[in-house]
This record gives sequence, structure tokens and C-alpha cells, in this order.
Amino acid sequence: MTPPAVVLVRPREEGNVGSAARAMANMGLERLILVEPAAGIGKIATAFAVGARHVLDRLERAPDLHQALAPFRRVIGTTSTRDRRLGIPLLSPRELPGWLAQDGPEVPTALVFGPEVGGLTNEELALASAVVTIPCAPVQPTLNLAQAVLILAYELFLARGGETAPVSPPEPPASAAEIDGLLEHASQVLQRVGFARDDSYQGVLRDLRRLAARAAPDSRDVRILRGICRRIEGALGKREM
Repeated sequence: MTPPAVVLVRPREEGNVGSAARAMANMGLERLILVEPAAGIGKIATAFAVGARHVLDRLERAPDLHQALAPFRRVIGTTSTRDRRLGIPLLSPRELPGWLAQDGPEVPTALVFGPEVGGLTNEELALASAVVTIPCAPVQPTLNLAQAVLILAYELFLARGGETAPVSPPEPPASAAEIDGLLEHASQVLQRVGFARDDSYQGVLRDLRRLAARAAPDSRDVRILRGICRRIEGALGKREM
């Protein structure tokens, strides 16, 4: 899916613009359009846009929403209401990627967010192809502007495949020989500290083997534990000198 543009309509606080830019950068979005009258971009916006200065540097400004939306074939409005009398599809953030996929991945799309106070008007929502509403607890039914941007951008990021760095494959479990070597090493340390004089010593060794079987340590785990054994042996050697 081609990443959409984010359109902020009459944002009043430059900190919100900066935070929205950071949310966009987190999820791989870069095109930000502000509809006038909009907050200026100064030190506050830059401070809130940690790691997203490139989004702020390339932001566009439009005199009104009609001109801001002129390049786009799909417009997604956002609102805190679930009034179905709007007469257009009403979606949750999770439903949005599937709805967009119906028209193909290359259709130019704009995500439109209203001002901090009041949100988009009914006339502005009428310009949308669909409207997304984010469910919230009744005690606080509206989101901060940047939070709303982040939630929609996150769902679209996942739909694009979540372009995250590849995860290194886990190490395979340690071999039986590695486990035997560890337990033999641990046994030698236990004997040096006098633990073997106890009648329960052989039972303890069996319990340690069962513990190793349950834990299924990998080769790195074994190396760490044998390193601990070597440190203990080194400390014992100094005491015996």
C-alpha cells in the first residue's frame, strides 16, 4: 500500500504538529499537509518531533481543505462520533487497511484530522470517502491529535508488512555434550567448596540435570554458566594461596 498523506486541519498547537510528525515517522509516513489557519513551526514543534525533523522540513500548507485534498482520490476523515447519519462508511482503525485495499494499493490517499477543539465539521466530513472513529472509554472519549495519527498510521504500517528490522534467529538448544560438560564443571566446583561431603550430593546432581533438561539452555547460556564456574574457581584459587 502506498503510504498516505496526513492532513491536519487548523491545528492550533505547534507541539501537536511536532508530535504528529513524530508519530508519522515512527510508522513510515512522510507527507504532512497543514490546512490554514495552522500553528507556526518553531522550537516547540521541533522539540516534539524527535527524529522527525525531515517531516517538518517538507510539510506543505494549503489555504483550505478543498485545495489540500485536490491531489487525492481517496479521503479518510476522522471523528470521535459514531453517527451513521453521515451516509458514508464508518470504520474502526483496524478495518481501515482492508477497506483501502478494495481500490488497489496505488490510489493516492489522505488521512484527515480535525483541530484539537471540535474536530472536523459535518461539511468537512462530507468530503470524505469513509470516516474512521477510534473507540475510547466514556470517561475520556476523545484522543490527543498525535495519538489519533499514531493509531491510524500504526494499523496501516502493519498492513504494509511492518517494515521492521529482521529478527535474528534464536540459537539452537545446547547439545547433550555441552550440557554434560557444564554439569561436570559445576560438579568440580561443588566438590572444591565442600558440597560433595553431603550425603545428598548425588541427588543434587540428578536434580541439576533435570533442571537443565527443563530449561533447555542454548549454547550461549552454557558458555555463560561455565564462565561463572571459572570465575568461582579463580576466586577459590586465590583464597587457597
